[in-house]
Amino acid sequence: MMYIGQSKEERTFDAIVIGSGMSGGYAAKELCDQGVKTLVLERGRPVKHGDYPTAMKDPWEVDHAARLPQEMLERNPIIAKCYAFDKTTEHFFVKDEEQPYIQEKPFDWIRSYQEGGKSLVWARGCQRWSKYDFEAPGRDGYGIEWPITYDDLAPWYSKVEKFAGWSGNKDGLEHFPDGEFLPPFEFNCVEEHMKQKIESSFKDRYYIQGRCAHLTQVQDIHRQQGRGQCMARNMCQRGCPYGAYFSSNSTTLPWAMQTGNLTIRTHSVVHSIIYDKDKEKAIGVRVVDANTKEMTEYYARIIFVNAACINSNMILLNSTSDRFPNGLGNDSGVLGHYLGFHNYRGRISADIEGFDDKYYYGRRPTGPLIPPFRNVFEQESDADFQGRYHISINASRPGWRRGFSSSKIGVDLKNELMEPGSWRIGGRMSGEVIPRYENHVRLSETETDEWGFPQLVISIDYGENDVKMMNDFLDKAVDILDAVGVKNIQTGDNNQNPGLDIHEMGGVRMGKDPKTSVLNKWNQIHSCKNVFVTDGACMTTTSTQNPSLTFMAITARAAHFAVEEMGKGNL
Repeated sequence: MMYIGQSKEERTFDAIVIGSGMSGGYAAKELCDQGVKTLVLERGRPVKHGDYPTAMKDPWEVDHAARLPQEMLERNPIIAKCYAFDKTTEHFFVKDEEQPYIQEKPFDWIRSYQEGGKSLVWARGCQRWSKYDFEAPGRDGYGIEWPITYDDLAPWYSKVEKFAGWSGNKDGLEHFPDGEFLPPFEFNCVEEHMKQKIESSFKDRYYIQGRCAHLTQVQDIHRQQGRGQCMARNMCQRGCPYGAYFSSNSTTLPWAMQTGNLTIRTHSVVHSIIYDKDKEKAIGVRVVDANTKEMTEYYARIIFVNAACINSNMILLNSTSDRFPNGLGNDSGVLGHYLGFHNYRGRISADIEGFDDKYYYGRRPTGPLIPPFRNVFEQESDADFQGRYHISINASRPGWRRGFSSSKIGVDLKNELMEPGSWRIGGRMSGEVIPRYENHVRLSETETDEWGFPQLVISIDYGENDVKMMNDFLDKAVDILDAVGVKNIQTGDNNQNPGLDIHEMGGVRMGKDPKTSVLNKWNQIHSCKNVFVTDGACMTTTSTQNPSLTFMAITARAAHFAVEEMGKGNL
């Protein structure tokens, strides 16, 4: 641990990485592997792999079936909405009062501050982007062009998938690329039926197993990491003692630490990046100790900003100087703007008969999906919206938890729960939200937090395009389930706030033109090239897929470039 009062030399490194989560951990791994002395700054507490207090508890060992007290939920109305927040995981999430922010429009900001960040609690289903995801914004005119292509990123996708461990099936779809996969999880019997019906009824729709960051077959590289095979417990948000899913804690941070090149400083809230106008580059960061509130400075040749999308925007906006009065690198005026997310509002469910004599093994930690089939290869003339969506949809039989809503009691209830419930199909959309300038974050001019930083003002909302896309999903999803042969189809708009998808992207977007973007194709700030941003903040658009794999591939690519440039004396 580094402490205030050390000499400047002791506070100087080759590289500083702000954040230890999905992309920050990967930045640390790539930099340390190449001999770069790296300081990782994490604003939360230390959590080492295995420090998961509820990971091995059986259901009967957790009070109230893991439900939290009503008083706790009422005191934390934002985080209480998160699917993963319960009595077994509450220690991994930021409570509402711990970091207040100003909602100019309703936005549920889900945060997870500890070593490893949200990599401990993420949903783990994740896919590569395709060439069409990168090309469509420029092609169809709903955003600036990406400065990189799928081909630029493909080898880095492969590198990350092999190292982290990625389960999936090779489906041979150009618009949903295959990767370096471990064996996939299986369909259950109803999903096998769904695949046959969907793919025989629609020439443009495929039903495939979800790709996910789980070790279904341990390879030598994973043994070197000390990780084991997935047990299909689906208790992942508690932390996995086997290291069977990818997290910074189980994988990248220990790997980086064993190089001898990594220093981690927790409880370190980054205030801002220090810019030297004479050197025309950043020279370090200002850090406030989360416990003592004392400020100190750390120095490095390069800085990677990986604090998670909204936090990275906040740090750069707060990094003001004579050269950058409106935030570091904000010559274009777009810093903090064009934030996006994923549209999860559309839902569908149904009953299906004829399979009640069949069940399945284990609690599979992923589920099937239907890749995008609207506006993929071109803007379709019958689509009144831009962008795409995919459909996550699976079949299952309710277990004992359905007893919470049963009208039976005593022996009758116990007997009912001895058998699984009838088969149900449930699905939702994951829609691409088109970037808009008005969706932005900025610093409050009047309110501060407990560390003395300006509070963040979040002004992000759905647009008309998002509603049109949702309506298209609802229509097409009904068509799909009709073809499957189901009963009692129910559709709806859950009206959830932006943010609850936990896929914020943008604000520090990449682009070809410094007049309309903050970062270049290597994720360097156009006007401060020793600062790299490679988390969700860097994204130009959102596509439809969980973006974490793309964050890590972008990070690995940028880290290798940074080291090459350091070697040439350019950074």
